[in-house]
Amino acid sequence: MHVVLAGGGTAGHIEPALALADALRRQDPTVGITALGTERGLETRLVPERGYELGLIPAVPLPRKPTPELITVPGRLRGTIKAAEEILVRTKADVVVGFGGYVALPGYLAAKRLGVPIIVHEANARPGLANKIGSRYAHAVAVSTPDSKLRGARYVGIPLRRAISTLDRAAVRPEARAAFGLDPNLPTLLVSGGSQGARRLNETIQQAAPTLQRSGIQILHAVGPKNELPRVDNMPGMPPYVPVSYVDRMDLAYAAADMMLCRAGAMTVAELSAVGLPAAYVPLPIGNGEQRLNAQPVVKAGGGLLVDDAELTPDWVLGQVLPVLSDPHRLYEMSRAAAEFGRRDADELLVGLVHEAIAAARG
Repeated sequence: MHVVLAGGGTAGHIEPALALADALRRQDPTVGITALGTERGLETRLVPERGYELGLIPAVPLPRKPTPELITVPGRLRGTIKAAEEILVRTKADVVVGFGGYVALPGYLAAKRLGVPIIVHEANARPGLANKIGSRYAHAVAVSTPDSKLRGARYVGIPLRRAISTLDRAAVRPEARAAFGLDPNLPTLLVSGGSQGARRLNETIQQAAPTLQRSGIQILHAVGPKNELPRVDNMPGMPPYVPVSYVDRMDLAYAAADMMLCRAGAMTVAELSAVGLPAAYVPLPIGNGEQRLNAQPVVKAGGGLLVDDAELTPDWVLGQVLPVLSDPHRLYEMSRAAAEFGRRDADELLVGLVHEAIAAARG
């Protein structure tokens, strides 16, 4: 069996694809796996690091919305579809699993030409152009939210790294708090704006931090590698405020925390829900509004709070986040609601769809 994964460009497309690859290999170490990618995507580093073959095709960026540029896409796609076809033929692909982005569409169209079954996975609540097209030809469409508008969608969640999907926060908490220099017993707020940080979140939490600390809350703050670390003078007897440039062990950060202040990317929402960590979500105010849609279902289920970027202020944090962190019962209820909404087994469910698609194609 050989599976071709199509989801390059960003970590939000690549990480779910690699989580599926890991799940396939756990079940059958002999399965062949090739990931489609381009020379300029993150996949050039992430895929080989995980031990999988990378098949390069030319990059054809897709407009996110209908524009005059859209009519030029078919012509520009011809060469990249042909390159994708050559990879499918060479690997004798049994199925193409696409995760969206500009690598996915040529993968879908090449598979359609060759009669290779297609599975589409959409991580965002609002699907992108590639997956909208791919879903028309797919054997199965898997989505991360129960509110998806894609036709025939099956709610499976997002495939996650095993370090996250198997995390027992309570069991790991003592080790995690020790690793970050945190008090083992105090309520803990984790703050991160994603891998690059977010100025709005950084400035807000730095202003709110002294009052949070005086209220008995400690803070672990990932400011982002390109942002300047704040100068912190932790007073003796006060809960610590620990700023770091980057966290490369998010499993430990999640285990250390009781609540998180963060953006609402699809992967972030899926990970926090899976591990049962409640959050105050601050959707990125640009793009097509997908981050708000990503967070709404878990917030509606009781597993988080939602605030517009423009309304995130120190007063909002002190008025909305502090009461949660100060109330163990409310923290417990929100954690339970997030965990009940979350999906830890999306990778295994997607493996099942892969076998189903191959079996159906073979008759």
